[in-house]
Amino acid sequence: MNTQPQRFGIIVVPEHVEGHDPATLAEDVIRSAVVDATGELGASGFPRYVGDGVEVDIDPETRAVEALLVDGAELSLGLVARVVDAEEA
Repeated sequence: MNTQPQRFGIIVVPEHVEGHDPATLAEDVIRSAVVDATGELGASGFPRYVGDGVEVDIDPETRAVEALLVDGAELSLGLVARVVDAEEA
């Protein structure tokens, strides 16, 4: 039985932005995506999610981003990705 979430939202914000509440982060979002589970594990060993030009390995228990590519590239310095509910991306 697969109990892992099948869909997440990813938002990319400047590193200096404080907090984790998507409502307060909304004005600072540089990029957002809805990603769906592929059923595969990524190089990090965590489940791989893909969508909207984003490939991400997410620890579904902690919702931590373990690996991320946006349009095939790593994030620029000063940017961070946060996991949110798909409806919030």
